[in-house]
Amino acid sequence: MVVVESYPLAVVLCFVTMLCWGSWANTQKLAGKSWRFELFYWDYVLGVAILAALAAFTLGSFGSGGRGFWDDVAQARVDLMLSAAVGGVVFNLANILLVAAIAIAGMSVAFPVGIGLALVVGVGVNYAFEPKGHVGLLLAGVALVAAAIVLDAVAYRRLPGQGRGLSTKGLVLSLLCGILMGFFYLFVARTLSAGDDPKVLDPGSLSPYTAVFFFSVGVLLSNLVFNGAIMAKPFVGEPVGWADYGRGTLGQHAVGILGGMIWCVGMTLSIIAAKPAGPAISYGLGQGATMIAAVWGVFVWKEFRDAPRGTPRLLALMFFCFLAGLTLIIVARLW
Repeated sequence: MVVVESYPLAVVLCFVTMLCWGSWANTQKLAGKSWRFELFYWDYVLGVAILAALAAFTLGSFGSGGRGFWDDVAQARVDLMLSAAVGGVVFNLANILLVAAIAIAGMSVAFPVGIGLALVVGVGVNYAFEPKGHVGLLLAGVALVAAAIVLDAVAYRRLPGQGRGLSTKGLVLSLLCGILMGFFYLFVARTLSAGDDPKVLDPGSLSPYTAVFFFSVGVLLSNLVFNGAIMAKPFVGEPVGWADYGRGTLGQHAVGILGGMIWCVGMTLSIIAAKPAGPAISYGLGQGATMIAAVWGVFVWKEFRDAPRGTPRLLALMFFCFLAGLTLIIVARLW
């Protein structure tokens, strides 16, 4: 399999993860103009599964390090394969809440609040599992990200024309998403080899590509339950059924699949980088996606164009806090 050994390269992969995780939701925004998010999400999950399988049978099967995909599956511990799948289940529930929040409140709110909170929770949980990096700098970075979350929520509440119930629902869904999203990564990271050399894998452990593959299986299977329930009892609007999904155009389905593949590229690179960078830093940097998504929401989708005076200063301060926090998280591993 293809492996990454150096910390600088791992940081580069984490930044690509950040771009992927912060940009995939543009596909939901595009599809949302004519396509309910519950229907979009079926294609998104399919895209995640397709990319995970492609990575397993290509990058995960060639190269001089570790074990090939099929050899890895043959020797893998059942409990670790289940752990990766459980990570997929937890992620899927959190991500459905995120996509619902995007549909209700927009990217500028759902990402900074939901994924920003996931960063705070996830860095702490993953650092406790594998303490790599200067804890003081990590805490300072997380504190700055938490400040950015508060600033974004305040800016959102200033928007005119937001019904109070709808506004509150978007924020609540984002918060629930963040709590769940902070835990999914640990279920996957714990399946990897405990040693520091990514070329040498412990017996029974999973390679990054195998871990992401079983993660995608958990996402796919759990979607039958979670998204099926939300189609029948949606957060907003009338129920939708399989007939509605069947009426989708090729373009609508393709946009959803593309969104899932973009996200899974980020997940795969993040798990590959988890060993040289440490799970806490790899996850924390990837969840800097909040800043990327907020940039899309503010500058491309113009979600704050009707905000009152003073709001741009809040948003500028939010971006500053995110950037400063991410910088401290990167430096923490070098200390």
